[in-house]
Amino acid sequence: MATYDAVSALPDGEPGPWGDPVAIRYDRRDVLLYAVGIGIRDLGFVFEGHANFSVFPTFPIRWGGAGAPIDLNLIPSSPGPLNIDAERYLEMIKPLPIEGEVTVRSRLIGAHPRGKGNGFVESESVVTDGNGDVCIKMVNGSFRRGVKELGDIEPFEGAGQTFSAKIAVPETEPVVTTSASIADNQAHIYRLSGDYNPLHIDPEAAKFGGFDEPILHGLCTFGHCGQLLLAALCDNDARRFRKIKVRFSSPVFLNDKLDVLAWQDGPGRVLFEARVDGKVVVSNAYFEYE
Repeated sequence: MATYDAVSALPDGEPGPWGDPVAIRYDRRDVLLYAVGIGIRDLGFVFEGHANFSVFPTFPIRWGGAGAPIDLNLIPSSPGPLNIDAERYLEMIKPLPIEGEVTVRSRLIGAHPRGKGNGFVESESVVTDGNGDVCIKMVNGSFRRGVKELGDIEPFEGAGQTFSAKIAVPETEPVVTTSASIADNQAHIYRLSGDYNPLHIDPEAAKFGGFDEPILHGLCTFGHCGQLLLAALCDNDARRFRKIKVRFSSPVFLNDKLDVLAWQDGPGRVLFEARVDGKVVVSNAYFEYE
């Protein structure tokens, strides 16, 4: 079994150092492709000629962890099908420009054992625009489920912080119930935004990763939750978006119907779950807005 020495990589309770800035350029085509990839139909996000054309707030989620200094001798990198998203948090401080160049800086904040033969790695990222203004803050957690095969990471002592937290939804009726049908080619479209993990398109890679068939990208599920809630609570006004945090509890597949249920948790904040056929697929989640 592969060793996974997080203690040597990160002092207990302390985040790692910030990595060097990573410059990322994008244009309107990238913005449009992402919006279509998460199933948006509102013209304000999918038509560049619309009077209120905007970057959907979760567009930068794939940049989470970019440039984080991680010693691969201490925290191995799993092959794509064995490395899956576990939790994500995104906060919008300022809307991103429609196109241009931004800078991303990231750091490792924690590494922890999660179940038999699994590692859980968390990093923090900040996105700044050309003026040096902070636009986006993110935290991402991913499962390293093996280096060569499932479950071959030896047990280890956790280190650093954890952003993960238990969030239970009330046992009352939700204030929002909304849904989206996942198209049979949704993963094929979403991957064109740059997430080419074969787990989401190649049946053999999916089997290697422990699934009977390709699964939808967790970040595509994340985007669906964000766009459904923005539509239901903010009339699709991207300027009202503030924060979203999720835990991916179970995979979503092509042709699934994704149901999102939300409960008010004070002004401008809801707790929510996403379900498929009654099974929770997104949990420990909240959405904040103005």
